[in-house]
Amino acid sequence: MTVSERFLKYISFGTNSDESSSSCPSTACQLELGRYLADELKRIGLSEVVLDENGYVYGVLPATKGREADPSIGFIAHMDTSPAVKGDGIKPCTVHYEGGDIKLNDSVSIRAKDFPYLEKYTGCDIITTDGTTLLGADDKAGIAEIFTACEYLVSHPEISHGRIAVGITPDEEIGRGADRFDVKRFSCDWAYTVDGGELGEIEYENFNAASAEIRIHGVNIHPGSAKNKMKNASLLAAEFMNMMPKAETPATTEGYEGFYHLCGMEGDETFAVLNYIIRDHSEEIFLKRKKFMSNLVSYLNSVYGEGTFEAEIKDSYYNMKEKILPHMHIIDNAVKAMETAGVKPLIVPIRGGTDGARLSFMGLPCPNLSTGGANFHGIHEFIPVQSMEKMVEIIVTLMKN
Repeated sequence: MTVSERFLKYISFGTNSDESSSSCPSTACQLELGRYLADELKRIGLSEVVLDENGYVYGVLPATKGREADPSIGFIAHMDTSPAVKGDGIKPCTVHYEGGDIKLNDSVSIRAKDFPYLEKYTGCDIITTDGTTLLGADDKAGIAEIFTACEYLVSHPEISHGRIAVGITPDEEIGRGADRFDVKRFSCDWAYTVDGGELGEIEYENFNAASAEIRIHGVNIHPGSAKNKMKNASLLAAEFMNMMPKAETPATTEGYEGFYHLCGMEGDETFAVLNYIIRDHSEEIFLKRKKFMSNLVSYLNSVYGEGTFEAEIKDSYYNMKEKILPHMHIIDNAVKAMETAGVKPLIVPIRGGTDGARLSFMGLPCPNLSTGGANFHGIHEFIPVQSMEKMVEIIVTLMKN
């Protein structure tokens, strides 16, 4: 089976994760795909294949004779798709791209002026959505590429390699992908998540991340007699928002620049809640960002009364760089594999996080590799077939090292 055939099969399974669910996996549809993936690993010829009680899929390609003492290398991808956009009933379309815009339906197109990097895929066969759902290349393309590379090695027993482990996780999109990952079972010296974007990307630096819930307690009085009595929680929430740095949001930052992101708000006169995420590559600045929000809450309480504002700030994950630096041969190997495939390596910081970031702090150094896709988490998502084929070539090279 080709990598594109695999990918098209996987996206026929709707697998949105659900942050409001407390189960693992968070949605039953992920288990359905998990069962299919476990069966496929067995058909390919991997051993120790397991779909565990939490929806994680594991498999092993044993070392060839004489390579048993080599380091064991892992490859990891996730089966869920972002809950932000409809992820079932996907109707993919493959377009041989000759430049210009790609029409998805009568009202939606991938416009070259909006996505100027589209033009570099001229001459490629691009898989798109029909403009009503996401595509699921994040991260079913990663699964397809890993599985196709494994099948290649199984069908070419003359190629020697060390022990290769495969891990497919649920719920990465809601930040839980590493929660119940069995590092001991996986038993690898290092691993790669295949969960990035543009072909050639290698990522081993990511944000330090935290969430912040700001709760505002107001006092509601009939508006006819509210003078000097009412504390409108919604207006106080607006005051808090207006005191946050306006030039430090996702829309105004790039590269290594961190941000505060307001991602949810609700309230009335009595009670209001603001939900933020805090991000920064620098640990020092990350700590200062959290302190700034705490200080702002303290200041507003001094103005409006103690207990009017509350802040609950929780760390989510940390920059994996410190865990990768002692193992930079992992990055060197990825660079060489891409160069061997004729792909220009692009080492970039992740403006987000991956399972690999948390796994690196769990004792498994785990940088991130590209899938070749673009515009993830939206209806304009696409992936060139040729990029997936190149990633298979790159993964096979890494497996042989």
